[in-house]
Amino acid sequence: MKVIGLTGGIASGKSLVSSILGDLGAIIIDADIIAREVVKKGSPTWDRIKEHFGVEYLLPNYEIDRKKLGQFVFSHAYALEELNRITHPAIMETIKEKINDLKNDGYNGIVVVDAALLLEKEWGFPVDEVWVVDAPTEQRIERLMARDHLSKEEALKRISSQMDRYKRHEKAHWIILNSTSFEDLKKQIEFLWGVIIKSQKD
Repeated sequence: MKVIGLTGGIASGKSLVSSILGDLGAIIIDADIIAREVVKKGSPTWDRIKEHFGVEYLLPNYEIDRKKLGQFVFSHAYALEELNRITHPAIMETIKEKINDLKNDGYNGIVVVDAALLLEKEWGFPVDEVWVVDAPTEQRIERLMARDHLSKEEALKRISSQMDRYKRHEKAHWIILNSTSFEDLKKQIEFLWGVIIKSQKD
């Protein structure tokens, strides 16, 4: 089994790359999906968020109001740090469990851990390679404004809260550029997929 850590800044196109890899046959472990699962109403992580940030960040059905909480934490660095401190251990443990389950089942293919903060935290699980998805900052700002209906200032805050893109480059085994067309992006992924499949056979 080979574990690829897939990361990239917000609005870089990481989820699109993850989708292409899934179509090629990789098993995807998506940290964003896990992050939603671990904060569901009644979970220990949900309880800690409620206690720390208050009931004003809950929806009428008592689930976390992700949009409201996101607006707050991306405007206050200390709050984002605290939210990460609360949520990351549960996310990390779930990812580790999923990887171990695949190992114990004898899976011998490609696993992709799709995690935006892969390089920014000590996650506690090994990856064999790090693939970084990137795009120019202005392009990411435009995507983020269109996708999440944010102002330019809000988009910049979210981008600035993450690791500098060039620091990601330093830690990457491969850099995937998502700045032109879908066809070009897909060609890059298919090339890397071929490389990693060949490396498993050698």
